Amino acid sequence: MNKNNEDHFQVLRKIHKKPDTSQRELAEELGFSLGKLNYCINALISKGLLKINNFKKQKNKAQYFKYVITSRGISERTKLTVNFMKKKMKEYDELKKELKK
Repeated sequence: MNKNNEDHFQVLRKIHKKPDTSQRELAEELGFSLGKLNYCINALISKGLLKINNFKKQKNKAQYFKYVITSRGISERTKLTVNFMKKKMKEYDELKKELKK
């Protein structure tokens, strides 16, 4: 899993848990700069994995939008999750071997 895929996985995972969170909150929770998060979100939108719903009539302008993971995004998140778990299992096995030496 390359770094972009890992970042996209983290963004999709957080958005799945809190779809109405702000970019600032997401960036802080992920440890990303606001620019990096914006770049990741735009990449996910351009890939058709994420979309944003606007709620123009909402009184609280801080809650102006909500992220929505598309069905294609859910499928991709599942693939990324499997790859992430494989990577972590491989790292775990390598650490076990190293500790036995």
